[in-house]
Amino acid sequence: MRLLEAHPARPRERGIRLDYRQRTIGHEVSCTGIGLHSGKTASLTIRPAPPDYGIRFIRRDLTARSVVKASFENVVETHLSTTVGYNGFRVSTVEHLMAALFGLGIDNARVELDGPEVPIMDGSAAPFVFLLRSAGVSEQRSPKRFIVIRKPLEVREGGRSVSLYPSRELKISYTIDFSHPLLKNQQYELHFSGRDFIHEISRARTFGFLKDIQTLRENGLAVGGSLDNALVLDDFRVLNEDGLRYKDEFVRHKILDFIGDLAILGCPIIGHFVVHKSGHSLNQAVLKNLMVRKDCWKEVTFNSPQECRQDSVRIPVFGPLDTALA
Repeated sequence: MRLLEAHPARPRERGIRLDYRQRTIGHEVSCTGIGLHSGKTASLTIRPAPPDYGIRFIRRDLTARSVVKASFENVVETHLSTTVGYNGFRVSTVEHLMAALFGLGIDNARVELDGPEVPIMDGSAAPFVFLLRSAGVSEQRSPKRFIVIRKPLEVREGGRSVSLYPSRELKISYTIDFSHPLLKNQQYELHFSGRDFIHEISRARTFGFLKDIQTLRENGLAVGGSLDNALVLDDFRVLNEDGLRYKDEFVRHKILDFIGDLAILGCPIIGHFVVHKSGHSLNQAVLKNLMVRKDCWKEVTFNSPQECRQDSVRIPVFGPLDTALA
């Protein structure tokens, strides 16, 4: 009995793991890369963190104490990427790393870097998924918090919108519609699981248009962008020699960004998102509106497999665990 208490088997219901406990990584892991917008090289180290710590970014290149928690309250910029900041310092382009952390169910981690921007890597979340899995994903004893949607909510901005409905699971139905032959009315629906995130979403790369690059760089943006870390399109085609990883890679990447922005909330949402042409700004507006509209949701935790089974919702199955309970 003592052995079972020290290393309990991960509970399953009808063959599905019940991921109701918080997670961190097994040991620290590092990488180095260039910032998409800043063009500056930065080294990034991710370290384990205790329960209820959240995801916190630490700027090692600054002398003053520079720690910022990933939170919708700390989002300070949403133009072309998501930037968090506190006490005058910033960490930008956090969405791909946040998506990878969310996909693997990692709630607690210290993210240390020596520059202003998270490295873009290959423009997707796949390198971060690989990095985190190489560190091991460790389950902790404290329960996760879940936001369960109870009433519909909609936020509109021009021709863009995000609607949120009650659902037994986390589901994202996404539509993009750019004035480009490859990006017209592209749709994808994700019934979230860690497995599907890893295989169907995490490898989708960020994209941009050749005609916009000069203007972006004149405004100090996309300085580090290249065909190595982004899909680039002219008026008719993709310029990358290796082509697309998925025929609908563009909408899949928008879902990746959306998940990364949702992860800023600090706990998974169980509901159905119907998204039309959204971006980082509207994504954050949805979170802010949701937090104000407390009649639209409830927060729940589960302390046992039995409690999970008694509830009407289906909690997400995140990426695989690699180590025992910590």
